[in-house]
Amino acid sequence: MQKPNDRTLGIIFIIASAFCFALMNLFIRLTGDVPTLQKCFFRNFFALIIAVSSLLRTHTPFRIGKGNLRWLLARSIAGGLGMICNFYAVDHMALSDASMLNKLSPFFAILFSIILLKEKPTVPEWLAVGAAFIGALIVARPRFDFSALPAAAGFLGGLGAGLAYANVRILGLRKENSMIIVAFFSGFTSLMMLPNLILRYHPMTARQWGMLILTGLAAAGGQIFITKAYAKAPAKEISVYDFSIVIFAAVFGVLFLDQTPEPVSVIGYVIIIGAAVIKWQYTMRHAEQKRPAE
Repeated sequence: MQKPNDRTLGIIFIIASAFCFALMNLFIRLTGDVPTLQKCFFRNFFALIIAVSSLLRTHTPFRIGKGNLRWLLARSIAGGLGMICNFYAVDHMALSDASMLNKLSPFFAILFSIILLKEKPTVPEWLAVGAAFIGALIVARPRFDFSALPAAAGFLGGLGAGLAYANVRILGLRKENSMIIVAFFSGFTSLMMLPNLILRYHPMTARQWGMLILTGLAAAGGQIFITKAYAKAPAKEISVYDFSIVIFAAVFGVLFLDQTPEPVSVIGYVIIIGAAVIKWQYTMRHAEQKRPAE
């Protein structure tokens, strides 16, 4: 049985991860007029340095498991495109709105698990997905013109992240090393964005360099804490706490960007987070019912 102390630590770690990723989004925004792809390159390059350093420190050979290359490529392409969309949304929307749209990823992961893992969602899970999309429409408030582009990017960022997480789940089931996954993703996406950096490099000030370094550190912190969280407790028990990123993003938006979430956006947040909480409660209750009596 899961120790209560481990579950508590898992909750603390995943909230710490949400805090770090909210900081990452803030630093992305504070970097200013640096092109989105250039921001993505340096975010991934710094993460690559940290991941490779971890592999070297633990004397872990960079050896990909048999048959895992295609899943690593799929995870990296989906995650890379999702990251580009998320960074664009963060640069052009309220921080809390962009963070909320990116957190549609768990619901997209359910949909992609049907295709990739042949998993069959339950009726409550389907209802949760439907509610999440309604909430996303309320947050995005689509107007069907170019002003809706950031919201569409945020939506696609969540979709890309959901597809990436579905592939990470496959890699986890295939026993691939988590740091290999992080290093491969960081290296692949850095190479993917390198030609654009060489051809269209935008000179940066010392402040912008500092913000990008802080972006990389915050991203690394988020990855480390989320890895620790899922090592302590199953995703079904703690993943709902990842939505605390929206609270952190809203606070950072008010304190540093003079952004106050619009009332209609808050309604969307409540619907999406409510759907996640209900799905989490259903999962926990269902697991309790399946647990054999002692």
